Amino acid sequence: MLRARNKRINTFDENLKRLVQEMFDVMYKTDGIGLSAPQVGINVHLMVFNPAGERGEGEEIVLVNPVLYKASKKTLFYDEGCLSFPGIYADVERPASVKIDARDITGAKFKVSLSGLPARVFQHEFDHLKGVLFIDRMTDDVLESIQSQLQDLEKKYESRTGLPTPESVSNNQKRKAAVGFSQR
Repeated sequence: MLRARNKRINTFDENLKRLVQEMFDVMYKTDGIGLSAPQVGINVHLMVFNPAGERGEGEEIVLVNPVLYKASKKTLFYDEGCLSFPGIYADVERPASVKIDARDITGAKFKVSLSGLPARVFQHEFDHLKGVLFIDRMTDDVLESIQSQLQDLEKKYESRTGLPTPESVSNNQKRKAAVGFSQR
């Protein structure tokens, strides 16, 4: 699901509002600060986030069909985690600020500029909409430092599902070569 192609949203109705609320509920219950629709098994261009990570604090942001149209040349490393990779945290390099076009939950178009933690959260979730995972953005040294944790997660998946892991960390190097700070 995390590598699948995601579709644009064209219908802005009660179902979308319900999905957004459910995504915020999942995000808060799992102590997250951002969540994309593919992470809950729905392959559409939708993300929710709140850098404060607490319901009632900070600002809840909903972005439908977001488009990144500008990223700063300045980049920063920051220790990131991902709800799809529980308990794994590592440094990821990302642009310090971004400019975005998106739609809100009613379908209205808007532009927003983000910097700091909100920019990072947006980029992490935006990557999910493009089938890119945070491990794809890690340097070889950082990836190597968490390899045993990733392998443990793969084993846990296999034992719980009885299925082989859909993607092995040992194959990740091939994917990394194709990942850049794409705006599309």
